[in-house]
Amino acid sequence: MKRTALLHSELSGVIAAMGHGDLLVIGDAGLPVPPRVRCIDLAVTRGVPAFLDVLDAVLSELVVERSAWAAEAGPAVNQALRARNLGDCGLMPHDAIKALTRDARAIVRTGEFTPYANVALWSGVAF
Repeated sequence: MKRTALLHSELSGVIAAMGHGDLLVIGDAGLPVPPRVRCIDLAVTRGVPAFLDVLDAVLSELVVERSAWAAEAGPAVNQALRARNLGDCGLMPHDAIKALTRDARAIVRTGEFTPYANVALWSGVAF
């Protein structure tokens, strides 16, 4: 059994396989997943698992070089994301976030019901 925070084998495997510049998206329950993009569906019920809990588990293993989230996100989402180590951060329109999901290695679907609780994470390197 792994010692680290992230126990989900599929999600851990995706992170282990990511290279520099690869994109991983963590989304709320309503974020559409484009055809042919891998979806790691963690949603169990409304709010479970929570977006920030999944993000924190991912951040325990993923080196993040840069990130982006929707400019439409509310103050609580903005504050929570800015409080984490997400590399160079940028805001973009929600439609732009949805468009870039086509290039993601995977989209992680949470049970989050907070509007615009989505973040794009580009992998960095640990050296």
